[in-house]
Amino acid sequence: MKFKMTPLEKKWVLYDVGNSAFTLLVSTLLPIFFNTIASNAGVSDSDYLAWWAYATSISTAIAAVLGPTLGTLSDLRGVRKKIFSVSILIGALGCAVLGFVQHWIWFLVLFIVAKSAYQMSLVVYDSMLCDVSSRERMDEVSSRGYAWGYIGSCIPFILTIVVYVLHEMLGLLPLMPAMVLVFMIVAVWWIACSFPLWKNYEQRHCVESGGHPVRTGLKNLGGVFRELGHKKRILFFLLAFFFFIDGVYTIIDMATAYGTSLGLDTVSLVIALLVTQVVAFPSAILLGMLSRKVKSEYLIIACIIAYFFITVYAVFLDQEYEFWILAVCVGLFQGTIQAMSRSYYAKIIPHEKAGEYFGIYDIFGKGAAFMGTLLVGGVTDIFNNQSIGVGALSVMFIIGLVFFLIAIRCKDPSAVPAAPQGQAAVQEGPAAQEQTALQEEGAPETEESASV
Repeated sequence: MKFKMTPLEKKWVLYDVGNSAFTLLVSTLLPIFFNTIASNAGVSDSDYLAWWAYATSISTAIAAVLGPTLGTLSDLRGVRKKIFSVSILIGALGCAVLGFVQHWIWFLVLFIVAKSAYQMSLVVYDSMLCDVSSRERMDEVSSRGYAWGYIGSCIPFILTIVVYVLHEMLGLLPLMPAMVLVFMIVAVWWIACSFPLWKNYEQRHCVESGGHPVRTGLKNLGGVFRELGHKKRILFFLLAFFFFIDGVYTIIDMATAYGTSLGLDTVSLVIALLVTQVVAFPSAILLGMLSRKVKSEYLIIACIIAYFFITVYAVFLDQEYEFWILAVCVGLFQGTIQAMSRSYYAKIIPHEKAGEYFGIYDIFGKGAAFMGTLLVGGVTDIFNNQSIGVGALSVMFIIGLVFFLIAIRCKDPSAVPAAPQGQAAVQEGPAAQEQTALQEEGAPETEESASV
């Protein structure tokens, strides 16, 4: 049966299209611009890669610290949309201003601010999945989010590539005007794709504050950490996620920086990563459809094993065509491992505490990215060899696989228990009622719920 998304699910997916433009910018043109600025200031190639890794690590560490607190606060009635809005505005504004910065240190500082805000928006966005979709539909809706995010972000990416070509290859644009245009295109796209979800989203699952919001939020967060001791499946999944997503995020964040440090042609690197986006689109959708027949646990295992071999292959990469092969292989599994992890986690947590649990999810996810980029930067500094730094990531996939195999053997109570006293799982407004009705009916084919 053909899968059809509800109107609210489509608006949720559209935000993935918006924020993915920033993700693609960070993994392609942004490190290239930083390399140019740093080189002009006398920074060596190996130091450039190390500084970029450290800046990425700082931004993810900030997200790991703030994510759980903001996630917990977002569970309170009426708070989730406010945190979502502020995060988007700070992130998009920081992105827009990046083009005006000429000193490499201040460029890194502003990048840290923009990326931290972007990551904060994802904590809230991921938890919204519990409000916009049902457990039975989450695998495919999550996959559609990543799939359309990959292909949709190619539109602003192509525009930024045109600007970069005008600067780098044709010499028609100086560096600063080119940077301003690139960052403004991404910032405007990000905000525009966020608006439909911001306008139509209603928080269906929440907890009552019962006092000062921050105090209540921190108290609830402490309770969730205590609960993890009794929820072995969630705990071991988070441990597995911490390790295997490390390699995924590190490869996304540092692919272009790694290729550039090896002296590969920058234009070819960027185009190769565009190929990754194009390949990831059908792969995420097809493997999302496969989740109807195959358990998401098995799909996650397959992706972890594939990424292990991808990371090993990257160690020996020194030719341009090898980077193209790497880009295609990453595209085959990148969206699926992220989408299946998100939806699998959403299915095993209490929905009325989605913000709290996704805040913890963010600790383990962003903590992994922090460790991965720091590992690459540190090992590269010690051995003065980028390939050795990248090779260290393969161990993370092995450890992650072991923990995940333990997780799927654990038997926890119901993933979505009834809300305890004082923590009401609520549904408000006609939009939320219509959404639930559509989900219960399996999203019947109508003009509004036509497939994306």
